[in-house]
Amino acid sequence: MFQTLFPTRLYRAGLPGARNILLEKTCLSLAAEDRAGRRWAREHGYGGYTSYASLNDLTRRASVIEELERDIARHVAQFAREAQFDLGGRRLTLDSLWVNVMDRHAIHAPHIHPHAAVSGTYYVRVPPRAGNIRFEDPRLAMMMAAPPRKKSARLENRSFVEVAPRPGMLLLWESWLRHGVEPNKSARSRISISFNYA
Repeated sequence: MFQTLFPTRLYRAGLPGARNILLEKTCLSLAAEDRAGRRWAREHGYGGYTSYASLNDLTRRASVIEELERDIARHVAQFAREAQFDLGGRRLTLDSLWVNVMDRHAIHAPHIHPHAAVSGTYYVRVPPRAGNIRFEDPRLAMMMAAPPRKKSARLENRSFVEVAPRPGMLLLWESWLRHGVEPNKSARSRISISFNYA
C-alpha cells in the first residue's frame, strides 16, 4: 500500500479578468515612473522592470491593486486552511507585493522567498510564448542516486513541473518551494504581480 507523504501544494485559481486592462495600465505606469525600480532591475540583470526593491505601498497607490489584494487574501486564507497551518487564531497577512514587467528574453532564475509562509503570482498580461513558471521538487539535493523520472511520470513524481500562465491566473505555493520563470520569447512584455504573506 502506498501513502503520499510530505506533499508539495500548488494552488491555482482564476480571478475576474475584467480589471486586467486597468491593472495593465497601472503596472506600465508604475514602470514608467519608478526610476528606482528601473535602476534596481538594470543593476541586477532583470530583463524589464520590477517594483520589488523600490515600492512597498502599491495597495495604497492604486485602488485596483488594493482590490486585487483583497481577492488574493481570500485565496491565501483558503490555502492556509487546506494546508492545516496552525496560526493560533491569526490570519496570514500581506508582507510584500510587487509588479513585474518582463521584456523579451527576460528570465527569473530559480529562487525561494525567505521569511514568508505563502507566496504567489497573479498574471495580468501573458502573450503567447511568454515563458512558463517552473517548480522544482524540494528534495532534489538529496536524490544523489535516484534514477531519472519517466517523461510520462505523474505530476507528483516529476522533478520539475511547469505551469503555462494565462491572464487572470492566480498561483499560490509555500514560500520555500524553489521556482523560476523561463525566457519570455514574445516581443511583448509579460506583466504579473507577485507577493508574499507571512
